[in-house]
Amino acid sequence: MSDALLNALAEALADVVTTIDTCDDDVLDPDTAVKWLETTGYLLDRLPPADRRALSALMRRAAARQPDGAWREDLLRIPEGFGLDDDQHELYCDAVEQLTRRFVETVRDVDPATPVPSCPGWTFADLVRHHGATHRWMEHLVRTRAAERVWSRDVPLELPDDPKEYPQWLARSAEATLRTLRSVDPETPMWSHGADRRVRFFPRRLHFEAVVHLADAELALGLEPRVPAGTAADGIEEFLENLPYFSWLAEPVGLLADGSVRLSAADTGAGWTITFGQAGFGWTKSAAEADVGVEATAGDLLLLVHGRYRADDERFSVVGDRAVLDAWLGATAL
Repeated sequence: MSDALLNALAEALADVVTTIDTCDDDVLDPDTAVKWLETTGYLLDRLPPADRRALSALMRRAAARQPDGAWREDLLRIPEGFGLDDDQHELYCDAVEQLTRRFVETVRDVDPATPVPSCPGWTFADLVRHHGATHRWMEHLVRTRAAERVWSRDVPLELPDDPKEYPQWLARSAEATLRTLRSVDPETPMWSHGADRRVRFFPRRLHFEAVVHLADAELALGLEPRVPAGTAADGIEEFLENLPYFSWLAEPVGLLADGSVRLSAADTGAGWTITFGQAGFGWTKSAAEADVGVEATAGDLLLLVHGRYRADDERFSVVGDRAVLDAWLGATAL
C-alpha cells in the first residue's frame, strides 16, 4: 500500500471519528455514536503494536496539516483517546494481574471440596490447581523460549500438600509468570499452542483463562459474573482465532455437518458469524445471515462460547435452527 493511500485512509478515519465524537446529540443519537466509537476502538485495539504506533503517527500528521483551532485539537486527541500509543502486551499483563488477584480473593476462604458446577466433576481445589498449573506451564514456555511443544505435565508444579494453600500458591505462580512476561520482548518468536507464535500470545491467552475461571468461581458461589463488553468481544475473537489450533476442538468441529451460527451482542451491536462443514471452519466479524442466531450481552456470549452458560438460559435469545447451535456448542465444549 502506498504512503499516499495510507495517509489518505488515516486522515479519512480521523475525520470520521472526530465528526462522530463531536456531533450534536440532536444530529446523531448518542447511543449510536457510542456504539460506533466503541466498535472502531475495538478494531484499532486488535492491531499489532507496531501498526498501532504507525497509525498514531499518521493521525497526528493529519492533524498537524490542519490550521490551529478546535478541529485540530480534536483530531490530536484521537491517538490518546483510542490508546494507540498504549503497550498492549503490558495492558494484558496488567489485566491478568488484576483478575488473578480477584480470583485469589474470591476462592481464598472457600472449602476446597466445594463443587464447581460449570466444570462438571471439579472442586475448587481442582479449579485453583488447574489455573496455577497453566501459569507454571506458560511461564516455563516463555522463560525457555520454547521452540516446540512442552507438555504441561512435564513442568514442575511445586504444589502444596494442603489444598487450602492452593490460592497463595496460585498467587506466587502468577507473580512469576508476569515477571517473566514483562521481561521479554512480546514480538519474540517462539512456539505457542495458538495462532500467534510469539511471546505476546501468552498474556492474552492468560487474560481469558483468568476471565473464565473467575466466572467459574463466581457462578459456583451464586454470584453473577460481570465481563466488560470490550473484554468479552476480544475474548470471543481470541477463542475463534485459536480454535483451529486447539486439536481437542478442531477435530470435533471438523466433523460437523454444514451449518452457521450468528452471535449478536445486544449491548454493543458487535456480531460474529461462524461457519463450519465440508468447506471447513471459518468466521467473520459481522452479524450475517446464518442458520441460527444468538443474541445476548457480549459478556454472556463469551461465557456461552466457553460453555459456562447453556443456550436455553433465559438471558439468550435464539432464532433459527436450534439443532445447529446445539451441534456447534457440543463440538466446542471445553
